[in-house]
Amino acid sequence: MLQNPSSHDHFTFTHVLKACSFLHALQKGLQIHAHVVKSGHFADIFIQNSLIHLYFHENEIVHGCRVFDEIVYPDIVSWTSIVSGLFKVGLEEESIVRFCSMDVEPNAASLVSVLSACSSLRAVKLGKAIHGYCLKNLIEDDNVILNNAVLDFYLKCGSLTSARYLFVKMPERDVVSWTIMVGGFANRGFCEQAVRLFNDMLDRGEAEPNEATIVTVLSACSSLSALSWGQWVHAYVRTRPDLMVDGNVGNALINMYTKGGDMGMAVRVFSTVISKDRVAWSTIISGMAMNGFGVHALPLFSLMLVHGVCPDDITFLGVLSACSHGGMIDQGLMLFKSMTNSYGIVPQMQHYACVVDMYGRAGLLKEAEDFITKMPVEADGTVWGTLLNACKVHGNEEMCGRITRCISAADGVSVGTYALLSNAYASSRRWEDANKVRDVMRSKGLKKMAGCSWIEAETSIPRLMTLTSA
Repeated sequence: MLQNPSSHDHFTFTHVLKACSFLHALQKGLQIHAHVVKSGHFADIFIQNSLIHLYFHENEIVHGCRVFDEIVYPDIVSWTSIVSGLFKVGLEEESIVRFCSMDVEPNAASLVSVLSACSSLRAVKLGKAIHGYCLKNLIEDDNVILNNAVLDFYLKCGSLTSARYLFVKMPERDVVSWTIMVGGFANRGFCEQAVRLFNDMLDRGEAEPNEATIVTVLSACSSLSALSWGQWVHAYVRTRPDLMVDGNVGNALINMYTKGGDMGMAVRVFSTVISKDRVAWSTIISGMAMNGFGVHALPLFSLMLVHGVCPDDITFLGVLSACSHGGMIDQGLMLFKSMTNSYGIVPQMQHYACVVDMYGRAGLLKEAEDFITKMPVEADGTVWGTLLNACKVHGNEEMCGRITRCISAADGVSVGTYALLSNAYASSRRWEDANKVRDVMRSKGLKKMAGCSWIEAETSIPRLMTLTSA
């Protein structure tokens, strides 16, 4: 076509630039951009909008903004492309700034993008103002995508009451609406309500749960350690041939069963997963360590390597925890060294704490203290608190006295560590020091929650909260 100038026009460039976006062919797009400029078509608004979309699709932020700034009269597509493009590359604040400078009426697509930016930044006032604009100016109040964006905004900002009211009033709810509600309640700590919402979704039959919905509700069951509810969700998955127990669903099921203490079912689900990724291996290994089967975690780790799956820091956290609980010090130290030497993984504080716990459980308190002093980074309250707990278990008051001074100067000391420190002083009848620790806790506004236990008295799935406008 380039050999015959009369065979193509500005629409040709628009389509070929869209093809470049689909194929992630940035270099071809740059060449076409140069040809557009040389052929005198650059002032065409359709081509400029296609270029903006291409550049932001390829994370070429500077090029995308430059093209937009050269547009004399940007239309709604131009503004929507720049607002959504900046949001997708993680520049939420810049996206909001561009939205506020729009000189045309926004459409649903631009409003969805800026609401998503408000959700990420927790910009409550601006998000509410945009919602108000939608109610006053948009005739199409049944735009489910826009309503879902508003729903997600309220849930991420913690306005559960507003989200629930909006959800009830929505004229149309799709699977995304229900999934947003289930995930929003679960992420805010209302996991039981999230499971009940899922139950109501099934009862109403407005939409069929998809993979994201199942993973979200299984995560809520894991947080509750509600094994019977998780088994109920698993039973539902079996009735849906399109929901393969593989990938994310399989990983969520393994996590749910390990958190519920049913390692038999966890292993059974793990064995049925065809494409076992790093998450699946790490979850089953951590589950073995957490439920007292640490001796089985190391063979699983070796099998993971045989299958060519490379471990990450989460995998090593599970393996080190298994070595700690199983008293396998030599293997644990060897694995800890291999993190850096073989896999190039920089140990985090949790990994150092696992090694200290490994020494502490075996009564090797001096070795644990030497390990902390030789750490390449400054130990925080978690590491010192782990050693303090070991000293208390083994009755080493001399070392306990030394550690208390280190804890007082350390960063990131948790409420539990402060309580443990106060109890250590009290056990040695150092009442004045114990009171000083409690004073420090009060001055920092820290308060240890009272311990509690609960049992599952009713295994049936309760009815969901009634979703009525009242």
